[in-house]
Amino acid sequence: MSSRTSTISDPAAPESLYVKRRKIQVRDITGRFRKLKWQVLVLLLAIYYIVPWLRWDRGPNAPSQAVLVDFPARKFYFFFIEIWPQEVYYLTGILIMMAIGLFGITATIGRVWCGFACPQTVWTDLFMAVERFVEGDRNARLKLDQAPMSVNKALRRIAKHILWLLIALATGGAWVFYFADAPTLAVELAHFQASTAAYATIGLLTLTTYSFAGLAREQICTYACPYSRFQAAMLDEHSIVVTYRTDRGEPRGKASRVATPAAPAAKLGDCIDCAACVTVCPTGIDIRNGQQLECINCGLCIDACDHVMDKVDRPRGLIALDTLANLEQRRTGVDPNPKLKIWRPRVFVYMALWLGVGLVMLVTLLTRPNLEMSVQRDRNPLFVTLSDGGVRNGYTFHLINKMHVERQAVLSVEGLPGARIYVLNLGEKPEPTLTLGPDAVTAERVFVTVPRGALTADSTDFRFVLRDPASGDEAHYGGIFRGPGK
Repeated sequence: MSSRTSTISDPAAPESLYVKRRKIQVRDITGRFRKLKWQVLVLLLAIYYIVPWLRWDRGPNAPSQAVLVDFPARKFYFFFIEIWPQEVYYLTGILIMMAIGLFGITATIGRVWCGFACPQTVWTDLFMAVERFVEGDRNARLKLDQAPMSVNKALRRIAKHILWLLIALATGGAWVFYFADAPTLAVELAHFQASTAAYATIGLLTLTTYSFAGLAREQICTYACPYSRFQAAMLDEHSIVVTYRTDRGEPRGKASRVATPAAPAAKLGDCIDCAACVTVCPTGIDIRNGQQLECINCGLCIDACDHVMDKVDRPRGLIALDTLANLEQRRTGVDPNPKLKIWRPRVFVYMALWLGVGLVMLVTLLTRPNLEMSVQRDRNPLFVTLSDGGVRNGYTFHLINKMHVERQAVLSVEGLPGARIYVLNLGEKPEPTLTLGPDAVTAERVFVTVPRGALTADSTDFRFVLRDPASGDEAHYGGIFRGPGK
């Protein structure tokens, strides 16, 4: 489906809902935005490939990989932070912060995420660099596309796709290292001793990386990614976006600057209609046609236009990072040099929400207990009456020790006079001592018996207390003890 938008400068709407893809051959360019994109690309790829190999000493009985998603143990390790399954709300908080941050950044400086940091953009840039290395720059690639098949053409195409597949394989291989000890898994993969899941994941990610970054490219941004579809809801007239300044550029004229009846020499704009901005665009759009959903705000058209302006002795900035509000003020003559209005109410709202969620997560992370318990009372039967008249309730305990050392914890009951605690495999004691494994969940079967005379109703509120005498840590659970009543 065609996603080209109709604008004032380009009033012709597409006649068909479906268009055949036009292969985009992008010209290489130098400049501040291209340099920044290379710097971000190198940084992000370095993080992606290096992080699984970083070590972090958590002490005995704990993995030493700094960042690890440990599915068998059902834990996520991030340097000094350890997230347990019941703490999934941290993941929820991170996703909320990412969404709010994306909204705030887009409202402020447009689709900078798409243009610089999105994985699709990063890997596509890398694949296009390989393509330029093997097949040459834009003109050479266009000639190669049009040339009949030959040995030279076949070898270049084969070499390009082999390099793409190797990069895609490295991408999939690096991903699985986040889910197992990287050095150990690397040896297992090399000796074909790793699990089927590891090889299947690598194969799937190799295929998707090769297809998305090498073959589909801009189609992922235009058709598959939902972000371009709802960006209009996050942008406003004061958002900083890549903008063609029509007040300077129109009417366009060729480089010869020859006057025409439609465009006298005195009225020609700075745009010489060289299409340099189009040939460097990774999505193949013409920024002079106004804002379009395909624009990822990468700024390469700014670099290309600035080079041309230097050559024709015109001031830079014909295409620049600007706002639609400023563009309109220049066009109407209200203010020839308007200022950027970055700090706006919606930006402050996004910042407040982001900081609020982050602060809540930080406080809960710093104050979370390292000794917890969850208790499930038996529902069938609700209670058992013993031969001596006592009433017994059964419970299943899950005791969570978040420390990496073994601990001894004392279990007691409050609110049930005369209660006796019986722990399976330990026997009956007033306050039994339980052994908790390091960084583990310990399951116990516990029975509480109360004399019949101590019960005044068919249900009595009480609570379990689990206490580590060595550290003073405590965990509590409020429950109900069921009985026959009076």
